[in-house]
Amino acid sequence: MKRRHAAALLMLAGAGLLGGCATTQPPAPLPDEAGRARVGRLAVQVAGDSARSFSAGFELEGSAAQGQLTLFSPIGLPLGRAQWRPGEVQLDSGAQTQRFDHLDTMMEALVGEALPLAALFDWLEGRPWPDEASRPLAETDGPGFRQLGWKVSTGRLADGLLVAERRLPEPALTVRIRLDTPS
Repeated sequence: MKRRHAAALLMLAGAGLLGGCATTQPPAPLPDEAGRARVGRLAVQVAGDSARSFSAGFELEGSAAQGQLTLFSPIGLPLGRAQWRPGEVQLDSGAQTQRFDHLDTMMEALVGEALPLAALFDWLEGRPWPDEASRPLAETDGPGFRQLGWKVSTGRLADGLLVAERRLPEPALTVRIRLDTPS
Protein backbone atom coordinates (compact mmCIF):
# COMPACT_ATOMS: atom_id res chain seq x y z
CA MET A 1 0.00 0.00 0.00
CA LYS A 2 2.85 2.41 0.78
CA ARG A 3 4.39 1.68 -2.63
CA ARG A 4 1.05 2.60 -4.19
CA HIS A 5 1.20 6.03 -2.51
CA ALA A 6 4.75 6.61 -3.73
CA ALA A 7 3.71 5.52 -7.21
CA ALA A 8 0.70 7.86 -7.08
CA LEU A 9 2.95 10.79 -6.14
CA LEU A 10 5.38 9.94 -8.94
CA MET A 11 2.46 9.67 -11.39
CA LEU A 12 1.13 13.02 -10.17
CA ALA A 13 4.56 14.60 -10.57
CA GLY A 14 5.02 13.14 -14.06
CA ALA A 15 1.55 14.21 -15.16
CA GLY A 16 2.17 17.66 -13.77
CA LEU A 17 5.47 17.93 -15.60
CA LEU A 18 3.86 16.84 -18.86
CA GLY A 19 0.71 18.88 -18.41
CA GLY A 20 2.56 21.93 -17.11
CA CYS A 21 5.02 22.38 -19.95
CA ALA A 22 2.99 25.19 -21.48
CA THR A 23 3.89 27.56 -18.65
CA THR A 24 6.46 27.93 -15.93
CA GLN A 25 4.46 30.59 -14.10
CA PRO A 26 1.92 29.34 -11.57
CA PRO A 27 -1.54 30.91 -11.78
CA ALA A 28 -2.16 33.90 -9.55
CA PRO A 29 -3.28 32.59 -6.15
CA LEU A 30 -6.71 33.31 -4.76
CA PRO A 31 -6.79 35.02 -1.35
CA ASP A 32 -7.67 33.11 1.80
CA GLU A 33 -10.31 34.37 4.22
CA ALA A 34 -7.81 36.91 5.57
CA GLY A 35 -7.25 38.22 2.03
CA ARG A 36 -3.99 36.43 1.18
CA ALA A 37 -2.72 33.17 -0.23
CA ARG A 38 -0.08 31.23 1.69
CA VAL A 39 2.88 30.57 -0.62
CA GLY A 40 6.10 28.76 0.18
CA ARG A 41 7.87 25.41 0.31
CA LEU A 42 6.63 22.20 1.88
CA ALA A 43 9.05 19.42 2.86
CA VAL A 44 7.83 16.05 4.13
CA GLN A 45 10.39 13.66 5.66
CA VAL A 46 9.31 10.07 6.14
CA ALA A 47 11.58 8.38 8.70
CA GLY A 48 13.50 5.47 7.22
CA ASP A 49 12.10 5.96 3.72
CA SER A 50 13.88 8.68 1.78
CA ALA A 51 12.12 7.56 -1.43
CA ARG A 52 8.82 8.79 0.02
CA SER A 53 10.24 12.05 1.38
CA PHE A 54 9.75 15.05 -0.86
CA SER A 55 9.83 18.81 -1.18
CA ALA A 56 7.59 21.03 -3.30
CA GLY A 57 6.51 24.60 -3.70
CA PHE A 58 2.93 25.27 -2.69
CA GLU A 59 0.08 27.76 -2.74
CA LEU A 60 -2.59 27.28 -0.08
CA GLU A 61 -5.72 29.31 -0.57
CA GLY A 62 -9.10 29.66 1.10
CA SER A 63 -9.99 27.90 4.35
CA ALA A 64 -10.53 24.45 5.79
CA ALA A 65 -14.13 24.62 4.52
CA GLN A 66 -13.36 25.73 0.95
CA GLY A 67 -10.07 26.23 -0.81
CA GLN A 68 -7.28 24.80 -2.86
CA LEU A 69 -3.72 23.55 -2.54
CA THR A 70 -1.40 23.56 -5.54
CA LEU A 71 2.00 21.84 -5.46
CA PHE A 72 4.86 22.90 -7.76
CA SER A 73 8.12 21.30 -8.87
CA PRO A 74 11.42 23.03 -8.03
CA ILE A 75 11.29 24.82 -11.40
CA GLY A 76 7.73 26.06 -10.87
CA LEU A 77 5.75 23.55 -12.92
CA PRO A 78 2.42 22.51 -11.39
CA LEU A 79 2.41 18.97 -10.01
CA GLY A 80 -1.24 18.91 -9.01
CA ARG A 81 -4.09 20.90 -7.56
CA ALA A 82 -6.44 19.85 -4.80
CA GLN A 83 -9.73 21.73 -4.44
CA TRP A 84 -12.45 21.36 -1.84
CA ARG A 85 -15.77 22.82 -0.77
CA PRO A 86 -18.59 21.41 1.33
CA GLY A 87 -19.45 17.95 0.04
CA GLU A 88 -16.73 17.87 -2.63
CA VAL A 89 -12.99 17.19 -2.58
CA GLN A 90 -11.05 16.63 -5.78
CA LEU A 91 -7.46 16.20 -6.89
CA ASP A 92 -6.45 17.18 -10.44
CA SER A 93 -3.08 15.98 -11.73
CA GLY A 94 -3.54 17.39 -15.23
CA ALA A 95 -3.97 13.86 -16.59
CA GLN A 96 -6.86 12.82 -14.35
CA THR A 97 -9.23 14.09 -11.69
CA GLN A 98 -9.94 12.03 -8.59
CA ARG A 99 -12.77 12.67 -6.14
CA PHE A 100 -12.61 11.99 -2.39
CA ASP A 101 -14.99 11.98 0.57
CA HIS A 102 -12.66 13.85 2.91
CA LEU A 103 -9.64 16.20 2.88
CA ASP A 104 -7.52 13.72 4.87
CA THR A 105 -8.12 10.95 2.31
CA MET A 106 -7.19 13.31 -0.51
CA MET A 107 -3.99 14.44 1.28
CA GLU A 108 -2.97 10.82 1.75
CA ALA A 109 -3.44 10.24 -1.99
CA LEU A 110 -1.55 13.45 -2.83
CA VAL A 111 1.51 13.10 -0.58
CA GLY A 112 1.38 9.45 0.47
CA GLU A 113 0.74 10.18 4.15
CA ALA A 114 -2.14 11.53 6.20
CA LEU A 115 -1.48 15.23 6.76
CA PRO A 116 -4.08 17.39 8.58
CA LEU A 117 -4.75 19.98 5.86
CA ALA A 118 -7.83 21.39 7.62
CA ALA A 119 -5.76 22.11 10.74
CA LEU A 120 -2.90 23.59 8.72
CA PHE A 121 -4.76 26.87 8.16
CA ASP A 122 -4.79 27.53 11.91
CA TRP A 123 -1.34 26.08 12.50
CA LEU A 124 0.13 28.57 10.02
CA GLU A 125 -1.38 31.33 12.16
CA GLY A 126 0.36 29.88 15.23
CA ARG A 127 -2.76 28.51 16.91
CA PRO A 128 -4.37 25.09 17.36
CA TRP A 129 -7.24 24.07 15.10
CA PRO A 130 -10.43 24.78 17.07
CA ASP A 131 -12.16 21.53 15.95
CA GLU A 132 -9.88 19.26 18.00
CA ALA A 133 -8.41 19.25 21.49
CA SER A 134 -4.85 20.49 21.94
CA ARG A 135 -2.36 21.15 24.72
CA PRO A 136 0.64 23.47 24.95
CA LEU A 137 4.14 22.09 24.51
CA ALA A 138 6.36 21.72 27.57
CA GLU A 139 8.56 24.76 28.19
CA THR A 140 11.62 22.73 27.20
CA ASP A 141 10.10 22.13 23.75
CA GLY A 142 9.63 25.84 23.05
CA PRO A 143 6.49 27.57 21.78
CA GLY A 144 3.80 25.45 20.19
CA PHE A 145 1.23 22.78 20.95
CA ARG A 146 0.29 19.13 20.48
CA GLN A 147 -2.74 18.32 18.38
CA LEU A 148 -4.02 15.36 16.36
CA GLY A 149 -0.91 13.37 17.30
CA TRP A 150 1.40 16.12 16.00
CA LYS A 151 3.92 18.26 17.86
CA VAL A 152 3.57 21.68 16.23
CA SER A 153 6.51 24.03 16.85
CA THR A 154 5.65 27.68 16.28
CA GLY A 155 8.78 29.33 17.71
CA ARG A 156 10.04 30.44 14.28
CA LEU A 157 6.69 31.25 12.70
CA ALA A 158 7.54 34.98 12.71
CA ASP A 159 10.39 34.01 10.34
CA GLY A 160 7.97 32.01 8.19
CA LEU A 161 8.92 28.52 9.46
CA LEU A 162 6.48 25.97 10.89
CA VAL A 163 7.64 22.49 11.92
CA ALA A 164 5.22 19.67 12.74
CA GLU A 165 6.33 16.19 13.83
CA ARG A 166 4.30 13.00 14.16
CA ARG A 167 5.86 9.92 15.74
CA LEU A 168 2.87 7.56 15.77
CA PRO A 169 1.48 5.83 13.87
CA GLU A 170 4.70 4.83 12.14
CA PRO A 171 6.38 5.93 10.03
CA ALA A 172 7.42 9.06 11.87
CA LEU A 173 6.88 12.20 9.79
CA THR A 174 8.38 15.66 9.90
CA VAL A 175 6.71 18.44 7.93
CA ARG A 176 8.52 21.74 7.43
CA ILE A 177 6.75 24.67 5.89
CA ARG A 178 8.67 27.76 4.88
CA LEU A 179 6.40 30.65 3.92
CA ASP A 180 7.64 33.16 1.36
CA THR A 181 6.01 35.97 3.34
CA PRO A 182 5.95 35.39 7.12
CA SER A 183 2.79 36.08 9.13
